[in-house]
Amino acid sequence: MVVYHQADDYHAVLAAYHESSERMAGTPGLLGNELQQGVADRSSFAVVSRWSGWDDFASWEGSPGHREQTAPLRPFRDHSRARPFEVFRVAARYGEPFPVGGPA
Repeated sequence: MVVYHQADDYHAVLAAYHESSERMAGTPGLLGNELQQGVADRSSFAVVSRWSGWDDFASWEGSPGHREQTAPLRPFRDHSRARPFEVFRVAARYGEPFPVGGPA
């Protein structure tokens, strides 16, 4: 899953990301997440999360705690996009999957 954010204050986004990540610690099926920052547009951010499977993700997304866990980042959502988030499934892969921390 990818959630897009927009903000000029890097430190505020970083603090909100860490708070949300701490709230999500121990969520069944969550393998990890990372905060990415745009190279060309430094005010553009994306949180990319990896899940063990669709069922775990769908269960979490439908849970009452989902909104509370992600609340710190909500003020930074990028609503200039048609959709501030996107869910992706692996369609094809060469080599080993990326580790939880991302590509080496």
